[in-house]
Amino acid sequence: MELSALPPSSHAGEIEAKRAQLTEVAVALEASFLTEMLKHSGHGEARDSFGGGVGEDAFSGLLAREQAGLLAAGGGIGLAEHIVESLMKREENAG
Repeated sequence: MELSALPPSSHAGEIEAKRAQLTEVAVALEASFLTEMLKHSGHGEARDSFGGGVGEDAFSGLLAREQAGLLAAGGGIGLAEHIVESLMKREENAG
């Protein structure tokens, strides 16, 4: 069923549902991007002062991923918002 064939209230509901779904996926993509940026910046690398050894090395990636997820969920760097807006505009222009 095409969006234009739906009644106006149903159409608005579908648009909001699509926006929510796109936002969820875009935030996850931004979190992945931020995780890689944190890893490449040296964030979470084992430091000599703690002496955590292998355990610290193993969990530093998890820490970076969790921190990136929190950053993205809190608004991040705006990447997710930009992705959602671009995809919504594309959807509007296609319909």
